[in-house]
Amino acid sequence: MFSFKHNTFGVRFHYGHPDVFDRLFHLTRGGVSKASKVINLSEDIFAGMYFSFSSCYNSTLREGNVTHHEYIQVGKGRDVGLNQISMFEAKIAAGNGEQTMSRDIYRLGHRFDFFRMLSCYYTTIGFYFSTLITVLTVYVFLYGRLYLALSGLEEGLNQKRAIRDNKALQVALASQSVVQIGFLLALPMLMEIGLERGFREALSEFVLMQLQLAPVFFTFSLGTKTHYYGRTLLHGGAEYKSTGRGFVVFHAKFADNYRLYSRSHFVKGIELMILLVVYHIFGHEYRGVLAYILITVTMWFMVGTWLFAPFLFNPSGFEWQKIVDDYTDWQKWISNRGGIGVSPEKSWESWWEKEHEHLRHSGKRGIATEIILSLRFFIYQYGLVYHLSITDKTQSVLVYGLSWMIIFVILGLMKGVSVGRRRLSADYQLLFRLIVGSIFLTFLAIFIILIAVAKMTIKDIIVCILAVMPTGWGILLIAQACKPLIKKTWFWGSVRALARGYEVIMGLLLFTPVAFLAWFPFVSEFQTRMLFNQAFSRGLQISRILGGQSNERSSNHKE
Repeated sequence: MFSFKHNTFGVRFHYGHPDVFDRLFHLTRGGVSKASKVINLSEDIFAGMYFSFSSCYNSTLREGNVTHHEYIQVGKGRDVGLNQISMFEAKIAAGNGEQTMSRDIYRLGHRFDFFRMLSCYYTTIGFYFSTLITVLTVYVFLYGRLYLALSGLEEGLNQKRAIRDNKALQVALASQSVVQIGFLLALPMLMEIGLERGFREALSEFVLMQLQLAPVFFTFSLGTKTHYYGRTLLHGGAEYKSTGRGFVVFHAKFADNYRLYSRSHFVKGIELMILLVVYHIFGHEYRGVLAYILITVTMWFMVGTWLFAPFLFNPSGFEWQKIVDDYTDWQKWISNRGGIGVSPEKSWESWWEKEHEHLRHSGKRGIATEIILSLRFFIYQYGLVYHLSITDKTQSVLVYGLSWMIIFVILGLMKGVSVGRRRLSADYQLLFRLIVGSIFLTFLAIFIILIAVAKMTIKDIIVCILAVMPTGWGILLIAQACKPLIKKTWFWGSVRALARGYEVIMGLLLFTPVAFLAWFPFVSEFQTRMLFNQAFSRGLQISRILGGQSNERSSNHKE
């Protein structure tokens, strides 16, 4: 066992949990706690980081030095399951969001010299802020390209020969795509491993990392950090998340993954997927197919990672029997009613209420920002409705108003069906089925008339669905932000019913590809062999054997 002293950049405040504090020393320098229940809320974030950060911040502001003594005796094993790692990164990202808004960072930023301030930024909140900017850049890029495509500017550029045949631009875009994919970022790792163990070993380890889907893991982790850091900046409310220290060779249920990643990854991944599909339909690409693929392939990779990484890194994630059990459990969870004493793990309603609970404690600026960000779905709908073949010859604002009228009719029918199911399905089941059947036949007749008379195409039907679905989600986000006002009215029940419908649709979109792959037995074997090491694979096989024996014993006991 040995120790060493570290004073890198003059900003190495503290790392890890403090075991002993010099109470009298820190009391004379501001103490180790703050007068805020939020800062003292999370033991892991603030006791491990902020208590020491606070004392170190105060010591540093008084021109003191904080030395770091580290004693290395044994290695420490950390969490190895994706869910545990994600929860750990979530609470650390939320803690950095609280630090970003703290007065300590503000004061240090004004009192440090330039180079020490950069070091402080890099070693504390800079990594999370850069991650947030990276994801926001993807959103701005896609919405900007969609604006060019829907407004007609890109079509105008396509008609200019100087831009269409610009070979230098195509070469620059192709070179930029190499950086965008991330190969350049892997060079420092290759150089470090090459100098330590040889470049052949470095290249083989790099290839092995790609085969074990390391880019998938780190891209998924990017979404976790961005969501919780950004949400904390907007609304505050960082909270402790228990990660556990158990052995993680177990299969996480679909409902567990859905609860954990629905808002942080799944919703954002589906939104980016819709934007890419709409741009593919209406985009007039003027750089050629190859350049288009090089630019959008990384975004499609991010979409696929955010949607399906939890199932790729889930042990036994593609076993058919597990898939059947997961679907039954998810249906039971999504249909259970919430209430007092019902945990979020037992009912979708309880989870949904807890999921946007942070909005209750948000300020006026946070609520206003949430509403303004939700308006992007309405602007997106405005751009799509004028690209239908039946509205190609008119630019009247009545077309946009008609689209909203159709949305309200659909919402009214959903509300009527929900009320009818609650009041008529028990005593007047036949009448309820007749009403639902007549509504379905009416919609089918309207579609047939539009196709036959108004020359509506299949493309128009797809565009209508792509326009209406995000608009309804924007209405949900605004209703959740205005919950204190809406909950007092009858409209809140409709909001809950609409939210449940969206959850069902998103669950089916995620579950269908996973169930399809589970049909093929080799997918599960490939996942176990490639993603996990030999010891983990052996432990997974042992857990299957023990699980099978316990099931046989329970069945024999029942007999």
